[in-house]
Amino acid sequence: MPTGGRPTVRSRRLGTALRQYRQAAKLDQPQAAEIIASSQARISRVESGHATPRVIEVRLLLDAYGVTDAEVRAKLEDLAKHSKNRGWWMEHTAHLRSDYIDHIALEDDAIHIRQWQPTLVPGLLQIPAYAEAVITGGPTRLDSEQVARLMGVRRRRREKIEEGRARYTAVIWEAVVMYPLVGADVHRKQLSALLEVGERENITVQVLPFSAGTLAAAASAFSAFSFDSESAIEAVTMDDLMSTSVIESPDDLAVYASSYELLRSAALAPDASAKLIRDVLQSI
Repeated sequence: MPTGGRPTVRSRRLGTALRQYRQAAKLDQPQAAEIIASSQARISRVESGHATPRVIEVRLLLDAYGVTDAEVRAKLEDLAKHSKNRGWWMEHTAHLRSDYIDHIALEDDAIHIRQWQPTLVPGLLQIPAYAEAVITGGPTRLDSEQVARLMGVRRRRREKIEEGRARYTAVIWEAVVMYPLVGADVHRKQLSALLEVGERENITVQVLPFSAGTLAAAASAFSAFSFDSESAIEAVTMDDLMSTSVIESPDDLAVYASSYELLRSAALAPDASAKLIRDVLQSI
């Protein structure tokens, strides 16, 4: 069972996939239970993410569901092996919201991360001074210890893309570049940092220009995650004032995938985006 009886992101992803493959095979839960000599209740708990199946059970179920794709099978077996593993973020469970923990877990597992941000530089690209200004400028009053802890988590999250362990694509609205929400000195340093990271092989930064019109208002900020080489979006997270929502419904994911592609296509190419950032940097 996932730690504390609460589904982990990994156990939920595994359960969702197994349910979808079972339904595609036109089998019900009692039939699935017979395949692994278990109960319908256990299948229900597996599919909801409240219980983690053994690897051999995953293999038997996938055999019965007719899933032969080696990459898919390997991914689901890996989820079964590691769904209860403690990632580095588990050290912070006493201090971070559980939904933020879910976001970090998705981010850590992803091999392609896409973000749309119309108001701020995305967290994974923020320099420490910018991140501190954002963290301390929010509506929640934080003491110095809490700020330092959140800064440390932000720094640890950035390591994944800094080390090239994921492909990262960010689309930001031109307003983020043009109009500083932080001090002018911090803003200049942040723009310089955007130019620097944009030169990395695994990182793409694109600016959606004002000329794109109302497209910038079509979607609030969101992050999209892919976990295999096909780069299909398999999870999305969205932040509001008090929480982070995880979106996993295939229909909803299709909408976000389409929205992101519209934003990316309307954005300036990476070279043109870098030129715009350089021009703004030279003007301030």
